[in-house]
Amino acid sequence: MWIDKLIGDLADKKSYLEYKARVKRLPAGYRDAARALERYLMYMGPSDDGKALVAMLDDLAELFERAVADETPIRSLLGDDPSEFAETFLENYAGGSWIRKERARLAESIDRAVAEQLS
Repeated sequence: MWIDKLIGDLADKKSYLEYKARVKRLPAGYRDAARALERYLMYMGPSDDGKALVAMLDDLAELFERAVADETPIRSLLGDDPSEFAETFLENYAGGSWIRKERARLAESIDRAVAEQLS
């Protein structure tokens, strides 16, 4: 549809707004933690795949909603290293941020250099 090309997928935008509303309803500590994780994930996550991004945020909201329902402390949910949690969480989603692409490019370059050295 031409309007989707012009303004993007409206279903993704609707899902994003629903995610924001879900996070807003979380208790303060959980809401702050979810927003902090969202910020990190938006920088490091699937920036070139809207469907993966929406799925990731939906799962993040569900994770925090479940933690609230189960009364799981934030530290127990995320562990001592929140960035490690976030990196593990990100592995479940397709697409790539610029840093993922650069990591893959670096690994491929080193593999080629090693192969040339061995031949």
